[in-house]
Amino acid sequence: MDIRQFFFKYRSYTPIPILLLIIYHSGPTPPYILNQYIKIMDSAYAPFYIDNKMIGLALIALGEFIRISAVRYAGGATRTRNVGAPFLCTSGPYSVTRNPLYCGNLIIYIGTAFFAGGIWMWHILPLVAIFFIFQYYHIISLEEETLKIKFKDQYKLYFENVPQLFPRFSPWKSGNQTKPKNLTSTIKTEKRTLQNIFFIAFIIMFKKQIIFIGGFILWQSVGRLYNLGFLPEFLALFVQNHILK
Repeated sequence: MDIRQFFFKYRSYTPIPILLLIIYHSGPTPPYILNQYIKIMDSAYAPFYIDNKMIGLALIALGEFIRISAVRYAGGATRTRNVGAPFLCTSGPYSVTRNPLYCGNLIIYIGTAFFAGGIWMWHILPLVAIFFIFQYYHIISLEEETLKIKFKDQYKLYFENVPQLFPRFSPWKSGNQTKPKNLTSTIKTEKRTLQNIFFIAFIIMFKKQIIFIGGFILWQSVGRLYNLGFLPEFLALFVQNHILK
């Protein structure tokens, strides 16, 4: 299988190892130079602080805003399993970058790494960026190849005037003017992404409690299975001494 086809087909699942890495290493972040609390004074000279979690939340919100804006114009076609599109969308965010969804995704994942924090945060951040740039490079290459064949001169003109990822300063006006969909239907289309964001944020925030509850349930289950004779003694001891220790 072409590696581009692989990344496109499984693009919803390939980030899972990265997310597990982020969650596993999440925790308090040591005060490295770039992560020290940034002290900002308001008009009343009362200080407030911005830490890595606030930066992460801001980036996640920005990335999701970009995604919602893109889905309003492109619709449910963004979740297709087939390479290509039913029409060439060049309005809204697509008038400043050809791939606003991927821009939004990259910002969301970087924001998630910031939000998770941990002593390895500054090592994980470049890993996240490199992984998604590598993946989207191949996906975009495949999509562009398909769109050039399907839309011919229309896509060529769009390709020449709108950048691949880094947005242009002003919207391109020469493309088709697609009317944006209403926000309610857009949120329904984007529901799965929003659910994933809240689910991952919940796990990061309550990781210790989840591990404690999970460990307690496992400990109780091992004890019951051992008492009922369904679990060998050596296996019960292994779980208690090495997994639950």
